[in-house]
Amino acid sequence: MPILVSIVYHSGYGHTSVLARSVESGVVATDGADPHLIDVTQMTDRCWEILEASDAIIFGSPTYMGAVSGPFKTFMDKTSGIWFQRGWQDKLAAGFTVSSSQAGDKFATLSQLATLAAQHGMLWVSLGLAPGNNASTASINDINRIGGSLGVMAQANADQGGDVAPPAADRETARLLGQRVAGLAVRFAQAAQLEAVTI
Repeated sequence: MPILVSIVYHSGYGHTSVLARSVESGVVATDGADPHLIDVTQMTDRCWEILEASDAIIFGSPTYMGAVSGPFKTFMDKTSGIWFQRGWQDKLAAGFTVSSSQAGDKFATLSQLATLAAQHGMLWVSLGLAPGNNASTASINDINRIGGSLGVMAQANADQGGDVAPPAADRETARLLGQRVAGLAVRFAQAAQLEAVTI
């Protein structure tokens, strides 16, 4: 049975959905892993069932006024019943965000996502990439050009749509996060199977 990695997100202007699809492509590139995109504004009972069955959940929200978006916060609050039942205990988790400013207080948003995961007893997966664009020989085309560690930090110009922004470097950074989380989820599952056989 393939490992299921869900990407649950909100996108106000199309930029976060671009990142979500990039994360999805990283999951697709991982043998033994299947992705599932979930828009928090279109939640159904089936969506909640998929999240329950997921081995990993990657959260994505734009950064609005230094925090997750309103619709994503609504989703977070709706998980309280799952929290009470410890339904997401020991699942892998990760996160991504985007704002129009280079800094944009994106760390605050990623911290919210990591805290949500911690409250659910999930295991947070960092970005795992060295920072880019931090030397005279570096470029805005570098992977992880914003220099995040907790998760993907992307930037999209406010006057450009999702067909242009975020730029390719940010999309690739998101793809690599999806690949990292999916790869770890597969390894965790394989280790669990091996343990079950040897006991």
